[in-house]
Amino acid sequence: MKRRDCLVAGVGAALSGIAQSESAAVGSVVEWPSLRLLDGSALEPASWRDGPAVVVLWATFCPFCKRHNAHIDKLHAQTRGQGLRVLGVALDKDEQKVRQYMVSNGYRFPVAMDAGQLRHRLTARRVIPMTFLLDRQGRLVQAIPGEMFEEDVLELAQALRRRGA
Repeated sequence: MKRRDCLVAGVGAALSGIAQSESAAVGSVVEWPSLRLLDGSALEPASWRDGPAVVVLWATFCPFCKRHNAHIDKLHAQTRGQGLRVLGVALDKDEQKVRQYMVSNGYRFPVAMDAGQLRHRLTARRVIPMTFLLDRQGRLVQAIPGEMFEEDVLELAQALRRRGA
C-alpha cells in the first residue's frame, strides 16, 4: 500500500469525527464562489464542471506548505493541457506577500486568495497544507491533510483518471 493510500485510509476516520455542517463531505458537490486569481482572471462556479481538479489550501508562513507547493507546481507543469485543473488557495490576508512568495519560489500554478469563504466550503479542519481532489462533476473525491511526498502528489492526476473523474 502506498503512503497516500495509508494516509487516505486514516482521513475518513478523522473526518467522521468533525462537524461538517458548512463544509463539503466526500462525495458531495462543492458549491464554489466566484474567484479572482492572482493573474486577474476570474474563475466562475460553472467552470468547475470542466474537468477534475486538485485544490490545495496553503499559507506563505507555513514551511510544510513551501515543500508541498513545490510538488504542486511540478504537478501543474506535468499536467498542463491534459484537462486537470490545479489551484492553490492562499489563506494569507496580504495579496502582495503571496505574489512575492510565488515569484521568489518560482511557482507558476494558479492561485486565488481565500477571503474565508472557500476554506469553510471545503473543510472544517484547520490543517495546512490541505489537498482536495474533485471529479469533473465538482464532487469532492478526497481530502488529504498535511504535506505529501512528491511521488504521491504527482500520482494525484492518475488517481483521478482511474476514477474516471
